[in-house]
Amino acid sequence: MHTPFDFKEGADRTVYVKPVAVADLPKEVQDSAGGHEQLYAVHDAEGGQLALVTDRRTAYVLARQNDLTPVAVH
Repeated sequence: MHTPFDFKEGADRTVYVKPVAVADLPKEVQDSAGGHEQLYAVHDAEGGQLALVTDRRTAYVLARQNDLTPVAVH
């Protein structure tokens, strides 16, 4: 089974966490945002989105649970 957090051997294990305005997301994501105005996206080094979560802490925990190094993007 492959998940977005499966990185190739020797690959850069850094992921980037950035805030995302819910208003900038597709309508179906906005509808499921539970009233949040901002979410946090976790991206790989190539810019691919791996996850979208409700808060920064969860983004960091998710990254670390997958043996990745989270870095904040402003």
